[in-house]
Amino acid sequence: MTQQPRSSTSTSMSTSTSTSGSTSVKGTGAPAATSSSAPPYPPLAEPRPMAEHRVWPRTFHDRLTAPLPGLKAVARFAREGAVRPGPEGLADIPRLPYAPGPLPRVDARTVAVTWAGHASWVVRIGGLTVLTDPVWSRRILGTPARVTPVGVPWSALPGVDAVVISHNHYDHLDAPTLRRLPRDTPVFAPAGLGRWFHRRRFTRVTELDWWEAAELDGVRFDFVPAHHWSKRTLTDTCRTLWGGWVLTDADGRRVYFAGDTGYGHWFARIGRRHPGIDLALLPIGAYDPRWWLRDVHCDPEEAVRAAQDVGARRMAPMHWGTFVLSAEPVMEPLTRVRAAWQRAGLPREHLWDLPVGASRLLE
Repeated sequence: MTQQPRSSTSTSMSTSTSTSGSTSVKGTGAPAATSSSAPPYPPLAEPRPMAEHRVWPRTFHDRLTAPLPGLKAVARFAREGAVRPGPEGLADIPRLPYAPGPLPRVDARTVAVTWAGHASWVVRIGGLTVLTDPVWSRRILGTPARVTPVGVPWSALPGVDAVVISHNHYDHLDAPTLRRLPRDTPVFAPAGLGRWFHRRRFTRVTELDWWEAAELDGVRFDFVPAHHWSKRTLTDTCRTLWGGWVLTDADGRRVYFAGDTGYGHWFARIGRRHPGIDLALLPIGAYDPRWWLRDVHCDPEEAVRAAQDVGARRMAPMHWGTFVLSAEPVMEPLTRVRAAWQRAGLPREHLWDLPVGASRLLE
C-alpha cells in the first residue's frame, strides 16, 4: 500500500520504449558498479532447508530505516488529501504502455522476464517459472481498479514452480490470486509471513530473514533488505519482515527483484554481496507527495541511482502504470526514468522500460 514512513538515506543505471513481445539481448553491457568477478562481501550464507519451521520475533520494528509517520504527518496527509492525480494527471491513462505478447520459449540456460503489471513478473530462470508478488486481481483493497489489464492471462502461464513475496501490503500479497495456485507450490516469503500462507493450506513455505537464502532445483533465492515496512490489519504493523529477492541460476546469472522500497544504503550493500547482477527490477512509481512517501518508495531518479548502486547491468522499471496509488501524473514515472537514465550516461538499450505484457530475454 502507499501510506507510510519516511526514510533514511544513502546514496544510480535500458530498451526500447514501446516494444511488444520479446527481444533477445546478449549478456554484454557497460561496466557495472560491481564486477561479476569480485567475490561477495561478506560471503553469502549457506542455503537453509526448504520449508523449515522457525520461530520469529514478535515485531520487526527494529528493521525500519525511518520512523513511521506520527500524528502530525497523518493529520497533514488527511488535510491535504493529495492521494490521487487530478484530471490532467489521469488524462494519459489511454497512453499507458500495454503490449501483451506470448511468453518467450526458454530453456534452462535462458533468463526471461515478462511484466504482468505493477510488481508482478513472470521470471524464467534456471528452468523454473517464478512469479514475483503475483497480483492478477482487477482491484485491491482500498484502491481503484487497475488502469491497465494484466499483461499475461493466467491461462497462458506455464506451470508455476515458485512464488516470491516481498511483503504483505495488499498490492503485493493478493489472496485471490494466490488461491489459484496449487497448495504445494513452493513459496519464498519474508520472516513471519509463513503463518498467513499456512492458514491458506500452502505446504511448502520457506521464510527467510535478510541475507538468508534457500535453493530450489539449482536456483538460489536470496532475501535482501529494503527500505519499507509491513502492515495488513490494524494490529499487525511490522509484525512480518519486508525485502527483495536475488535469484541466481547455476551459471551465475542474477535477477534482483527489489519489491517495494525507498532509496537508501541497502542497495550498495546488496551489490557488494551479489556482484554482477544482470537485471534489476526496480520500482519507479507511487512517490508523490514526496514528503509522505520518500522513505518507502523510490522516485524515478532514485531508482536509476539504486540500479547503479547494486551494480546492475540493466534495469526494468515496475510499480507504475497499473494501480493509481499516489498523486503523480500516470505517465510521469516513465518520462522521468528515461530522462534520468539519459542524464546518467547509461546505454539506452539497458533500460528495459517494458510495456505491460512484454518480455525480454538474457541468453
